[in-house]
Amino acid sequence: MIDPGALSVGDELPELGAPPISRLTLALYAGASGDHNPIHVDLDFARQSGLDDVLAHGMLAMAYIGRALTSSVPRQSIRALKARFVSPIPVHDRLTVTGVVTGHVEDRDETFATVALSATNEAGIVRVTGEAWIGPV
Repeated sequence: MIDPGALSVGDELPELGAPPISRLTLALYAGASGDHNPIHVDLDFARQSGLDDVLAHGMLAMAYIGRALTSSVPRQSIRALKARFVSPIPVHDRLTVTGVVTGHVEDRDETFATVALSATNEAGIVRVTGEAWIGPV
């Protein structure tokens, strides 16, 4: 675990390499989240929508970002997390989550490290970006 008090601008969090997103992963995530949108689980629906295959849930990628954080810093030090879904995530994508400390922010007399996060596939296509506040530092 990284000590939040030791975070400096430019520090990188350990990479998290997720396994390829399979249909089983999507089915299990749909069951756990309650998101049974057919674009995630129904190949015929995806093809009728003009896609080659189903798409992964954006929140699944955000969960990988969360896992990268909780694997790197104590959970109680994660004060905020936001994400932006940049591009659709096809089934079979293999995402890698990276994070880098970009600065510090003051809030209610405490200082937090800001961490820029990114979930990128094997081709280098960014699928999700995010920012977390870690601390206090």
